[in-house]
This record gives sequence, C-alpha cells and structure tokens, in this order.
Amino acid sequence: MSEMEVEKPDLTLYNTMTQLKEVYKPMNPGKIGIYVCGITAYDYSHIGHARAAVSFDLLYRYLRHLGYQVTYVRNFTDVDDKAKNCGEKPLDLSNRFCEEYLLDMAALQCLLPTHQPRVSDHMEQIIKMIEKIIENGCGYAVGGDVFFSVDKSPSYGQLSGQRLDHTQAGKRVAVDSRKRNPADFALRKAAKSGEPSWESPWGQGRPGWHIEFDIHGGGADLKFPHHENEIAQTCAACEDSGVNYWLHNGHVTNNNVKMGKSLNNFFTIRQIAANYHPLALRHFLMSAQYRSPLNYSVSQVESSSDALYCVYQKKQRMSLVVSLVEVEKAVREVLDVLGLLTTLSYGELLKDMKQKALTRAGMGEEEVLQRIEERNMARKSKDFRRSDRIRELLAFKGIFLEDVPGDTVWRPSTPLTKPKSGLGLGMTAIVFAIVFTFLGFFFYSR
Repeated sequence: MSEMEVEKPDLTLYNTMTQLKEVYKPMNPGKIGIYVCGITAYDYSHIGHARAAVSFDLLYRYLRHLGYQVTYVRNFTDVDDKAKNCGEKPLDLSNRFCEEYLLDMAALQCLLPTHQPRVSDHMEQIIKMIEKIIENGCGYAVGGDVFFSVDKSPSYGQLSGQRLDHTQAGKRVAVDSRKRNPADFALRKAAKSGEPSWESPWGQGRPGWHIEFDIHGGGADLKFPHHENEIAQTCAACEDSGVNYWLHNGHVTNNNVKMGKSLNNFFTIRQIAANYHPLALRHFLMSAQYRSPLNYSVSQVESSSDALYCVYQKKQRMSLVVSLVEVEKAVREVLDVLGLLTTLSYGELLKDMKQKALTRAGMGEEEVLQRIEERNMARKSKDFRRSDRIRELLAFKGIFLEDVPGDTVWRPSTPLTKPKSGLGLGMTAIVFAIVFTFLGFFFYSR
C-alpha cells in the first residue's frame, strides 16, 4: 500500500445471489462500479421507484464518503409497450418522463449518477449481443422475433430461487406457441404499429429485455424474471455476467400489498411532495432496513416530517452555540451522507417545512398567528379552558404551540388524534437516533 493510500473500512452487504452477508471486495482496489436498473419511463414515478433510488443513492454517498472512486450507472428503459396509445410519440413521451423523473430525484436530494444510458441510444450494441447469443446456440429467431432459450442456461433461476419447471408462462412472460419452452423470453420483438422500431438482421423491431450489465442492483421485484434473464443472456454472449454482487431493495407496500401501477394502489412522488417536504419522504424511505418491506401510511410520513423538523431545529440552535460548533459539524457530515441536507440554510428548510404543514392544515400563517393571539388573550383573562381548547384544536391540525420566554411560537407536528397532554418531542433523542444509527441500520441485516 502506498503512503497516499488509506485502507478502507469493511462494508458488509447482503448478496442476493449467495443469500449471505459478505464483506464487499471491489474488483479494482479503491474503485467501485454500481449498475442499477432504472425506471421504464412512461408516467410519473411513484414512491416505490423513489425507494430504489434513495436506497442506492445512500450506498453511492456512503461509498464516496469512505473514499472510493465510484462509477454509478442507472439506466432508463425508454422503449416499452407501455409508452404507446398515449396520444404522443413514444420516444417523445419517454423522454418527457425521463426529465420529470430527474426533477423528482433532485427534490429527493439524490445525486446524479455518473452515467444514465438509455436503451434507444444503444441499439447497435444490443443487436451485436443478440447475434452473439444466437451464434452460441442460445437464441433463435421466429417471424421477426428473437427468443432466448432458457434450456441453454443451466444456472437459470439461481438468483431468484425459481426452478425452471415452476415458472408460469403468462404471468410475466407472454404465452407464445412459437417458443421452444414457455419460459423462453424475447431478446428482440418484431415491430408493431405505433411502436418505435429499428432495423436489424431480423427485420424492423425493438429490444425485449434490455441488455446491460455491471455490478447490479434494483427493486426486489426485478430478481425474477428481469435480472434472471439478464444473467442468462449476458453469460450466453460473454460466458460471465461480470457481476459479483446483487443488491435488491424491498418493496413499498400499501396495506401490506406491493405498491404498483397495475394495482392502482400507488402514490406518486409528486403527490406526497405536494403536502410534505421531499426530504421528509426521503427520511420515511430510509426508516426501514433497505431489504425489508416498507408499509406506507400517512402517519409514518407525518412522523418522518416531524422528526426531521426537530433535527433541523436542533441543528439551527446548535450552530449558534460556540462550544457546540464541532459537534454541529460532525452531525452535519453524517446528515450529508444520508442526503438530508441541501444548499438551503436550516432556517430556510424550517420555513419550507412550516409552509407544507400549513398546506396540510388548510390554514394560512396569519390565521395561526390570530389563534395564538386569541389564546394569549384567553390566558391573560385566566380563561384557561379556552386557552387549552385553542391549543388542542391547532394540534389536531398538526400545528403545535410552544410557549417560550416572552412569546408563543408554532411548529409542525404529527396531528393529534385524541386529547392528551405532553405533546412535546424528545428532540435530542431523535437527533441521535437518526444521525448515528441510519448507516449501520441501512447496510447491515437485522
């Protein structure tokens, strides 16, 4: 090891392929490559997409924090059946939603990947790979379509644990009598009306499963058949998938059912961000170990918003006390790795979060200040029942009143659901719970 090199601390990750926690060893010392399957761009992204993005953004940030040189690749699938019949040219539609996705990612404080390839820009490479697969006897052409023969892949099912005789034709892979095996999947599809297509040795068409590979990650639903198929086709062309570690984040669920557009039980990132600061959504998405299912509820997002407000409020106060400057600096560094800081000041972040709270409450700040004045008048006249009632009514709307020397201020809080006392939060405990446990909690199995 040279004098300039510093030994990196061990990072333990759960490898889906081996189903074991393993100490990560990069192929090239000091350098790490991560490839994550991105969205199919045809609509606004929901919070399930956001969880995958935040999970791997956190890994990206942490690896950079450890001093690794990281190449982070996240693709866009911009060629897909879902983009047709929308009254817009398919590639125009996908391009628009690629850009909308990037806006959502910026709001969630996700760093831009090193590269963001699009399937439509790599047709030549895809065609050459398909030709190699056919040449190696692992693919066959039928009427303009090209299929991969899963019988030629002895290890098919190793990643997901799916046995070939247990795969169900028609569930994720369409039934087609032309296939030699019902589980065979399309490497290339013949052109159809209304779909973009490209010339190839098999006629006009487009890719089936997109063909890219690297150190791989994505949502748990991609293990089968998506990633299983990627392994099979890559090994058929190159003998080795080139992937040593497979990482998969857990689903976001709604009433314990996987959230997805096919079930119409999803919420878009935009819908949540209309009422909560995007960093509150990020906080919620990091509130469970990354491989575990995460059940969405309004109350949990409320709790994340409340906790994050307290963190920023505490940090703002710490930054004003000279004996606490080094502590504030250390906590800021951790929050930055977690992606919970922006270029805004703490005061600006708190102001934004208060505005979102007013939106949820259906109130303007002038109305809140008026209620505070009414409460002050009630207290002066010793009408404490009315004073408490005003405070409680605001608490039901997520507005918490705090009496400080010579004044009464308000801040957002989780809405009160029933009368109770002691609405204050242990802000110090929240700060330490968040900033000093997230990284270990996130990357180590429970």
